[in-house]
Amino acid sequence: MTIPGHMLDYISTRDHRLMRRVHRWRPPRWFRLWMILATRGGDGWLWYGFTGLVVAFGGTTRYEAVTAAWTACSTGAIIFLILKKLTGRKRPNTVVPHCWATLLPPDQFSFPSGHTITAFAFTAAVGSFYPHLMGVLLLCAFSVATSRIMLGMHFLSDVVVGAILGGGLGYAGFVIFA
Repeated sequence: MTIPGHMLDYISTRDHRLMRRVHRWRPPRWFRLWMILATRGGDGWLWYGFTGLVVAFGGTTRYEAVTAAWTACSTGAIIFLILKKLTGRKRPNTVVPHCWATLLPPDQFSFPSGHTITAFAFTAAVGSFYPHLMGVLLLCAFSVATSRIMLGMHFLSDVVVGAILGGGLGYAGFVIFA
């Protein structure tokens, strides 16, 4: 086996081990609610709300910030749709049933996490224009990313790659539109 093959096996083994642990864990009700709200916010509602706030209160750079964020998010959506079809990786909840989450995934493929790409693309772009918002934006982005793992929608590696891609796209949007 080649070095990339060994590395993929190594990552996959650890992804599946973490998935089995997460799927057996019975978290407290507040945590389950937080994860469901985070993932539903990551469906777009959270980013639409932040967009409205930036347009309303963002000052002279508001349109540049929103354009950078939505350009990064749109580019991220194209990338994750292509990668999901190319890789065809099954979602964790299709491999092992989840013990407490019953949400249905938006599609059948796992790699990379589109919710995470969007969360970090938006966060990096808007947070670069408004550094005082970065803490709140990062809390939201990490909550969305964590929820995707905890709800059985994605493996850890799907989310890590999504965060890297999204963060890079968001920063690129900032550089282009600032």
